[in-house]
Amino acid sequence: MNIPAVVRALSGALVLGMGGCSSLAAGSSAGDLGLVQDAMRQVESSYVVPVGPDKLVNGALKGMLSKLDPHSDYMTETEYRELMATTSGQFGGIGIEVSVEEGVPQVVSAIEGTPAGAAGIEPGDRIVKADGVAIVGMDIGEVVRRLRGPPGSRVVLTIARTNRPPFDVPLTRAIIRVQSVKSMLKPGRIGYVRISTFDETTPTELRRAIARMRQQAGGAFAGFVLDLRNDAGGLLDAAVDVASEFLDSGTVVTTRGRDSSENRIYDAPPNGDLIRGTPMVVLVNGASASAAEIVAGALQDDRRATVLGTHSFGKGSVQSIIPLDGRGALRLTTALYYTPSGQSIQGHGITPDQIVAVPKEQQVANAVVTYESDLFGSLKATGALAPRARPSTSPNAAGGVTGEADHPINPKVIGTPQDAQLNAAVAWLGSHRTAAR
Repeated sequence: MNIPAVVRALSGALVLGMGGCSSLAAGSSAGDLGLVQDAMRQVESSYVVPVGPDKLVNGALKGMLSKLDPHSDYMTETEYRELMATTSGQFGGIGIEVSVEEGVPQVVSAIEGTPAGAAGIEPGDRIVKADGVAIVGMDIGEVVRRLRGPPGSRVVLTIARTNRPPFDVPLTRAIIRVQSVKSMLKPGRIGYVRISTFDETTPTELRRAIARMRQQAGGAFAGFVLDLRNDAGGLLDAAVDVASEFLDSGTVVTTRGRDSSENRIYDAPPNGDLIRGTPMVVLVNGASASAAEIVAGALQDDRRATVLGTHSFGKGSVQSIIPLDGRGALRLTTALYYTPSGQSIQGHGITPDQIVAVPKEQQVANAVVTYESDLFGSLKATGALAPRARPSTSPNAAGGVTGEADHPINPKVIGTPQDAQLNAAVAWLGSHRTAAR
C-alpha cells in the first residue's frame, strides 16, 4: 500500500506554512535556471504537438519535488484547494481512499456509508477506467479529479479484481462527510474508539465519544481501546490534541528540521487525561502511519498504554504546505518527528508491546503491507534506532492468535465481534484491570 498517495491526502503530519520560491532560486546558479528555460523553449518550439508553458512548468515542478522523497510534491492550484477541502473533513466524491501502485490506481479502503462502500468496492481493487477512460498511468491528482464531482453526478468505474474478469461499478457521487471517530461501549465497561484519520474535527469528535460512553458506563471505564489500525495519518495538531486527551502532562512529540524554526516540542497540558488513568490499549498495524504513529508512540513512551497489533508503517516525516504566490503550493518535507524518548519513527515504525497478528481468515486476500522503508527514495532516519526487523509469524502473548503479520486486515472485520486483534486487546485489559482514578 502506498500510504503517501492516499486520495484524502491525510497521510502526512501536515503543518500549514507560508513561503515562496525565492529561496530555491537563490540556491541555484543562473546557468542551472537557464538550462531549464532553454529546455522549455526547445519543447515549445519543436515538440510534435503544441504544448503550453503551464503544462511544462507544472511537470517540471512535480518532477523536481518527486526526486526528494515519496511525500514531497508540487500541487497545482486545483490540487491545493482539494487538499484544504479534505482536511476540513468534507468533500464531494464516491468515498474511497486510493493509492497509485506502479501507475495503477488501487483502492486502499472504501469509507463506510459512502457510495463506494455500499457498492462493495474492496481494498486491493484496481481501478483501470473511469467513465470508459483509461486512468492507468495518471498521477494521483488527476485520478482524484476524475473520481470526484458534484453530488448527484454519476461515474462508472471499471474494476480489476484478483481471480475475476474486469467489471463495471456505476456510482452516484455524494457529499462525503468523513466521520473520523467511531465508538462503542464494549461489555465490561470497556470503551472502544476507532480513529480513521486525523482532521480538524477529530479531537472534538473524540471528546464527545468519550463523554457519551462514560455516561453509558455509569461514570467510569474499566478499560479503554484506542484503535488506530488503517489510520494513514493527518494533521499534526490533531494528533497532538488526541494524545493529550490521554496524558496528564509531558511531551507528545518533537520535530527537528534543517531550519531551526522546525525544531519544536509539543507538550500535553496538565491534568488532561479524560479517562482518568483507566488501563488502555492502542491497536496499530502496517497501515497506521504518521499522525497515528505520533499518538501511539507518545502513549507507549509515557507507559500510559500498551500498544498491541503489528508493526506500524514507519512514516516519521512532517510535510509543510507552502503556498506559491497563488499558483498552487509545495508539500515539502521539512522535519522529522521523534517520540518523547527521542526515537525517530522514520523507516522504523512503532513496535507493539504485544505482537498480535491477523488470522488468515481475516486478512485481505492476496495483499501484502508496504512499509515506508520499502518506498523508493524514502528518507533515512537520523537517530540511534537499528533497522526494523519485521515480524512474520508471531505468537500472541495476549491471547493465542497467530498469523501472517505482514498481511493487512480486512476493513470489514475491524470493530466487529470477530475482530481477533480487538478481542486480544479486550482480553489483555481483562487481565490488567485496576480501579480508575
